[in-house]
Amino acid sequence: MKTQDVNENIAVEACEFWLSLAENSDVCKELLSPFLSKLVPVLIKCMRYSESDIIALKGNCDEEDAMVPDRDEDIKPRFHKSKVAAGQLNGEDNEDDGGDETYAEWNIRRCSAASLDVLASIFKQELLPILLPILKEALCHSEWEVKESGILALGAVAEGCMSGITPHLHELIPFLLSMLNDKKPLVRSITCWTLSRYCSWVVDEAREQYFEPTLKGLLVRVLDGNKRVQEAACSAFATVEEEGGDFIAPYLSDILQTLVQAFSIYQAKNLLILYDAVGTLANSVGSALSEPVYVQVLMPPLMDKWQRLGNDDKELFPLLECVSSVASAMGIAFLPYCEPVYNRCIILITQSLRQSVEAQQRPNEVEMPDKDYLIVALDLLSGLAESLGAHIDPLIGRNEVLQLLSLCAVDPTPEVRQSSFALLGDLTKACWHHIKPYTQTFIPILAMNFDPSHISVCNNAIWAFGEMSLKMGVEMKQYVLSVLPHLIRVMNQKDGQRTLLENTAITIGRLGTYCAEEVAPHLVTFIRPACFSLRNIRDNAEKESAFRGICYMINVNPSGVVNDFVFLCDAIASWSTPKPELKEMFSRILNGFRSQVGIENWTAFTAQFPPPLRERLAAQYDV
Repeated sequence: MKTQDVNENIAVEACEFWLSLAENSDVCKELLSPFLSKLVPVLIKCMRYSESDIIALKGNCDEEDAMVPDRDEDIKPRFHKSKVAAGQLNGEDNEDDGGDETYAEWNIRRCSAASLDVLASIFKQELLPILLPILKEALCHSEWEVKESGILALGAVAEGCMSGITPHLHELIPFLLSMLNDKKPLVRSITCWTLSRYCSWVVDEAREQYFEPTLKGLLVRVLDGNKRVQEAACSAFATVEEEGGDFIAPYLSDILQTLVQAFSIYQAKNLLILYDAVGTLANSVGSALSEPVYVQVLMPPLMDKWQRLGNDDKELFPLLECVSSVASAMGIAFLPYCEPVYNRCIILITQSLRQSVEAQQRPNEVEMPDKDYLIVALDLLSGLAESLGAHIDPLIGRNEVLQLLSLCAVDPTPEVRQSSFALLGDLTKACWHHIKPYTQTFIPILAMNFDPSHISVCNNAIWAFGEMSLKMGVEMKQYVLSVLPHLIRVMNQKDGQRTLLENTAITIGRLGTYCAEEVAPHLVTFIRPACFSLRNIRDNAEKESAFRGICYMINVNPSGVVNDFVFLCDAIASWSTPKPELKEMFSRILNGFRSQVGIENWTAFTAQFPPPLRERLAAQYDV
């Protein structure tokens, strides 16, 4: 079999055939089923480190290289995802499919592991009768290279074969935990990755038994003397944080002490992963991080890093993302550290905008700046405004942030506009009196971006406009008729993105709060899709503000909902516990329609409702 060819280039090309075949799962299943018993052992054998790999990675020595500085070329570039207001859009996730860079450097080992991964996702439990005996032999092997390849194979099949491997995990997890202490760094590092692949099972099915040992075992390896192990452990620990969520909180003291210690020993490359781990921790535990004892542990070393880095330092970018997550989690507790962070963001935004202008004026002399720095600075300011609320007011009033924001809002890069509108919405909520003088600037810009061809930009623009409409009140009347057609067009998209439609429905509803007479005549054009979207939102202040506006509009133009009244009833019934005032508004509308059509017609009408809807309306509103 050419996958085992001594020429690695030939072997990789042959192995890539299995990956290509797997692109069509039905064809793959039909063609490979008879050959699995031969193919799987070959793939696992090819997953062993070669002699040249071991020499290059110094795998035969128990090397501690934590004090050896990284080379610039070892550090991969980073990319930032812009902030999405009011919920993450479908299809956007942050999952990394290659912890410990398992599939990163393409060679026969990586290609074989990737092939086994996709075969497991296609054949699932059918693979296990062939796989398990091979794994058992490999995991118990006396040669560390064979054992390491078995641990890699176990991780590679985790997603595809999870249900079939689950009965064996009560033996495998303790084995993996013991391998965290293996004398070979390459065994320790791959064990970290494989543990992360089974982390969801540990959290969901065996939390009491294995969660704490897994967490603490990885924390020990975070401080390993070998940089490759540090990297794998830190990445794996970030997965534990994501899966563990609130269950992480009781261990915050141990976690923070470990991560802070890592700040002092990590070289440049692993610091980037450490920042990710700290940011993921903040996202997972949220306000639990705001306890004074935790703030005192984490913030001094984090701010020390912040102050040491220059504005053009590669390390600054992931640190900005990290600090953004920490600020959002800590809320008011972050206030003592807010000013230097805020000022750095203003400097980064100013520099980026200035360089953009210079690059346009002198394209042969000046390069366009990396917009990611601009975007992450905007997102960090947005996080500060969201978490600190009115406490950010003195900083906003002190410099030119709104002039800068008005320039970012018309930037040709969609991601810059997306983050600009998120910041505009958060500043509108936090310190409206600073935004108010700029409404004539921002509202036309927002309206120009009500274009669903850029979903995230459109979503943030509509969300920010909705926040402004609440603050402006009747002053929005001068804009509403020019903006409303764009919102209605977005609302009536076929197969529109869920979060975008929900934000649009909320914004249109909010317009009805103060501009009911202007918006109500158009009810018939949007009430059905708006009700479809609003019914799926759980009870919250945004949903309440939208329904209040809808009720006001119905009072002005009740005939506008006659043809879609069942959808309105369904949306009203989606409320679990509306506030008394809102519930009374619903009751008046429902009883008003019942009185208008008469009991007999109402009974016939509601008889067409699904039984759960009919019963809910009867129980809550006696109709």
